[in-house]
Amino acid sequence: MSPIATAWNRLLALLQDRQAELRLCVRVTVSAVLTLVIGQWLNVPLVLWAVLTAVIVTQTSVGRSLKATIDYFIGTLGGAIYAGTAAALIPHDGELALLGVLAIAVAPMALLASINSSFNAAPYTAIIVVLAPTFTHSTPIESAFYRLIEVALGAAMGLLVSLTVFPARAHALAIEAAARMLDLVAQALQDLFAGFTGALDATAILPIQERIGKSIARLDVIYAEVKRERMTQLANGSDPGPLLRTLLRLRHDLVIVGRAAVVPLPQDLQPRLGPPLARLIAAASDYLRGCAAALIARAAPPTLDAADQAFEGYATEIAAIRREGLTRALPGDALEHLFTLGFALEQLRQHFRDLGQWVSEWARPAGAQLSKLAPRDGTS
Repeated sequence: MSPIATAWNRLLALLQDRQAELRLCVRVTVSAVLTLVIGQWLNVPLVLWAVLTAVIVTQTSVGRSLKATIDYFIGTLGGAIYAGTAAALIPHDGELALLGVLAIAVAPMALLASINSSFNAAPYTAIIVVLAPTFTHSTPIESAFYRLIEVALGAAMGLLVSLTVFPARAHALAIEAAARMLDLVAQALQDLFAGFTGALDATAILPIQERIGKSIARLDVIYAEVKRERMTQLANGSDPGPLLRTLLRLRHDLVIVGRAAVVPLPQDLQPRLGPPLARLIAAASDYLRGCAAALIARAAPPTLDAADQAFEGYATEIAAIRREGLTRALPGDALEHLFTLGFALEQLRQHFRDLGQWVSEWARPAGAQLSKLAPRDGTS
């Protein structure tokens, strides 16, 4: 293959991997250009601020754009009213007086912004309202009014572009993030299994848990955007809340498994417990990855048959070991970790059933790829 063809293929692969970023790039560009065109057509005095507002409120999803628009406009409205009133009532012809009015305008808005992030734009607005008349030859009230017009124009254009140009719904982003987390949990289970055989350093468990924790944090942020979309009727799909709560429970199960994995299985029991546990981890990981693929494809989840058999196999072996009295000679910490693992696996099995139910719920709108849905009571 020629160097040109190789470079072209790499470029195509990069573009394929960065589709979300490219769509955002297009939306931001369209927002800026469209706002400038309309602002000039309307003869907005300082169209620069309208363009900057449009860029600021054009975010990665519609839900995030809604939050940015509302917060930016609230902050601007508060800052414009307060600073415009203060500048109009307090004479500030001299330099010292101007400094004093600026301090009076900015200080309360900065304090308000530190208390409530929705007012982050208030201090900037106060500065613009007070200082803009020094070079636009307008009154403070006119400056405040123009500031509101500029922000309203930029916010409207940014939100309009977010809704119409490659719109990215937070609902879809939440499902993609959930699928990525399921893949992470599947890999984490396989990584933690090495701890039960003594092949995993205890210090390596923390980074595994941190990756899952960061994934949950990202899901929380996206879900907040989903709720905004649903409140404004911009999203009419299933509520991802139950699915995300199930993922949080899986994360807790993984924490418990990680605590158990700190201590390897008792040496005498490893030949009996190692193989069924390995089969269980493999089946569980396959099920999680199957659910992740089903979410992306909006298809029905895989069956739990293989995972159920693996859970039953491990439980049967544990019951046989207890009947034979082999657990009586175990040290206290080994016995504690063995019971901890058993509890975590029981919880994991139940949460797998819940996961299948909610993946089916998301697959339902697709219709064509759906098979029999899981019952509403969570049984399979």
